[in-house]
Amino acid sequence: MKMLRFRSPSLRSLDQEILCTIRLLDDSEISCSIQRDTRGQFLLDHVCNHYNLLEKDYFGIRYVDPEKQRHWLEPNKPVVRQMKSAQQPYTMCFRVKFYPHEPMKIKEELTRYLLYLQLKRDIYHGRLLCPFAEAAYLGACIIQAELGDYDPEEHPSDYIRDFKLFPKQSLKLERKIMEIHKNELRGQCAALAELNMLQRAHSLETYGVDPHPCKDFTGSTAFLGFTATGFVVFQGNKRIHLLKWADVSKLKFEGKTFYVIGIQKEKKLVLTFHTSTPAACKHLWKCGVENQAFYKCAKSSQIKTVSSSNIFFKGSRFRYSGRVAKEVIEASSKIQREPPEVRRAQFGQSRSFNSLSHKNLIMNMEPLVPALPSTNEYEETAVDSGVAAVKDSVPLSPLKSSAGSADAEQQSTEAGNSASGNDLQPRVSMETSSLRPQTPKAEHELEEDDEASGPLTISELTYSPCASMLPTPVEDSQGGVDLLFSSPVQSPARLLRELHADPDIQAQLEAERERDRAYERSRLAARSRMSGVLTSSLRLLSSNDRVNACVLSVARFVAVVMGVLLVTVPTLLLLLESDIDVSFLHEIRQTPEFEQFHYEYYCPLRRWILCKISMAMENLWSD
Repeated sequence: MKMLRFRSPSLRSLDQEILCTIRLLDDSEISCSIQRDTRGQFLLDHVCNHYNLLEKDYFGIRYVDPEKQRHWLEPNKPVVRQMKSAQQPYTMCFRVKFYPHEPMKIKEELTRYLLYLQLKRDIYHGRLLCPFAEAAYLGACIIQAELGDYDPEEHPSDYIRDFKLFPKQSLKLERKIMEIHKNELRGQCAALAELNMLQRAHSLETYGVDPHPCKDFTGSTAFLGFTATGFVVFQGNKRIHLLKWADVSKLKFEGKTFYVIGIQKEKKLVLTFHTSTPAACKHLWKCGVENQAFYKCAKSSQIKTVSSSNIFFKGSRFRYSGRVAKEVIEASSKIQREPPEVRRAQFGQSRSFNSLSHKNLIMNMEPLVPALPSTNEYEETAVDSGVAAVKDSVPLSPLKSSAGSADAEQQSTEAGNSASGNDLQPRVSMETSSLRPQTPKAEHELEEDDEASGPLTISELTYSPCASMLPTPVEDSQGGVDLLFSSPVQSPARLLRELHADPDIQAQLEAERERDRAYERSRLAARSRMSGVLTSSLRLLSSNDRVNACVLSVARFVAVVMGVLLVTVPTLLLLLESDIDVSFLHEIRQTPEFEQFHYEYYCPLRRWILCKISMAMENLWSD
């Protein structure tokens, strides 16, 4: 009789291919097919191979779950497990995850070009807050990179209007951009103009900030971010907190509450913030853990598994897997290959360009030195911007998206990363103070002075990036960021005033206190009765020989089990720490928990035992 063999559904599902679409930084898309057990690192490597990119540790892949909560794709976990109930085909976005602290240390032009594209998106969506003078210079660098030198025969008088660099820039800003483009940036190739843009952008306070909307303990809206310097908090038009990574001792969360524990001015500091959902709070915590490990640790071997709670076996556990910033810079300095070809997007396809059409530039150049304007140029720019601010301070109005673009935005996973589907907030302010070139040492001293002086004003406008581009996106038309919090947190002082003023609340509190006292009295009485019952039970057991024999047998069994454990556990530890190559031992050695146990407990214990043995041997030889 022939036996029939049925294939299980789980095995069939492993062979099923799933289509993934990845949207790149220039809004183009690439697709690939994955299996159900394919890990996230495969997709990241696929995009990097598409670009021929080696400095890939700065980048990551982002996706949005059905609740519109953003996540970074973890490289060591299967993609299907992370996407969960997302609709197929999966749609993700390739973005800069860790912004380089010093763009000048990037080795290859290709990496700088991708960072330039990301900063263009940050400016366009309001994440990178730009004062007027800086906005004009950054916009001129973008125009120089995409159009080249100004040519009166090819460029009409209003050619800047065809570029959507900022959320609906004003005519005054366009004139300033044209002035810088015509006079200061002539002769710069695309690569050099992009490098100048990176050099200027990385000095801004909001460089590299992915703003997370939160509420502080007073109920005021704040934006939290993580940069190469440390943990920052923006509120209104000020940076109210900056904790360097060396001063941040712990990040944790419980439900919707996020805690930052650190040291400031030799005193312990605990900052508390409230997010809209537990998922948003967990995402904020994971971003903080990853950024702290990437920028703070000197080696990836120093990264530890972090728990969200102080209680063992409770809460979320997470460990950043990847190289740290110092290792990435060292690896970049060892790249010896020929510079790869940089294929810049055609201007007709670019999100920031509407009607101009020019040929595609393909640059392949060595690392360049940015051309900084002279002192006179800085002074002229500052004077012009100051006069313009006094004469014409025109607020910019946000762009309104059409119904068709809004529908397209809902279908995409990054809720508006395409240009046509976002409600944009203006991020251009008028700079009235004069700007002067500074040496790196002077910039460092200025930064320390700002930190010592407390809150730092970053602009005349409030820091309020586009709501649809936040890690927990919400449409501006539905109320903006404030609608994220259905139950706003009230001020403690206000709550106390309300409690003391309302007699009904005081009566309820007194009744609750009386119930608590009655419950405590009943609990103490029950404990005393239980202790009496236990005492009588022990006396009864001690008088019965058969019960005594059972107790002795249980005690012997416990002693045998403890003896076996005392022998088995050290033997297993010796096998794990040995060089025996067995499959199950190798798998145990690769787990983060064992690595943490090895470095935090086993190695110190082994050193302590060897030290004691050596001391004992020395005492014996001396005797």
